[in-house]
Amino acid sequence: MTWSEITVVVAAALLVQLWWVWVAASRLDRLHRKVATSCAALDNQLVRRASAAAELASSGLLDPVSAVLVGEAAWTALSAGSHSRPDLAADVPDLGTTIDACSLEGSTVEDQPERERAESDLSRTVRAALGGADEVRALRSAPLGAELVDALAAAWYRVQLARRFHNEAVAQTQRVRRKLLVRMLRLHGRARMPRTVEIDDAWPEAFARPGETA
Repeated sequence: MTWSEITVVVAAALLVQLWWVWVAASRLDRLHRKVATSCAALDNQLVRRASAAAELASSGLLDPVSAVLVGEAAWTALSAGSHSRPDLAADVPDLGTTIDACSLEGSTVEDQPERERAESDLSRTVRAALGGADEVRALRSAPLGAELVDALAAAWYRVQLARRFHNEAVAQTQRVRRKLLVRMLRLHGRARMPRTVEIDDAWPEAFARPGETA
């Protein structure tokens, strides 16, 4: 093999390696964007759920004790979401306002457990307050009761879907970032390792799922 042939082979090998690095970096960038947008979507649905719970608590349809408990849990969840900070804004700055809406990924480790605890507490409080199917049927029979219950159920269902989608996006990103060459070449740049959102969002048995007859 002549020197010219060796040069061509080496150049081709380098081009292939550069192409692989570009493809891997582009994929990782897309995955981080996917995590950021799914996080913002989940945050939006959690805010909707807490707002729906707060409206139900202030409607006068619940008994006084349940109304106070649900109202406090809802406002705690809303407050926990409002003061946390996005940590992906520096990683994908051109997403702008989309990232600004993502408050689940707090700037400190402490922000995340606080938000997750608040959302889980809201889930448990609502499930306990609504009790069984008889209580929910009584609520739905009251003026505006069906509208408030349906709004809370729909928001809850969307939270489950959004969290599942977000956690799947996080799992994909984590798998790629754990690959040896990705870590060696630091293709992730300054982006933090994303984390799944772990909250208690188990479906209240007294609720009919969207599309089902109450």
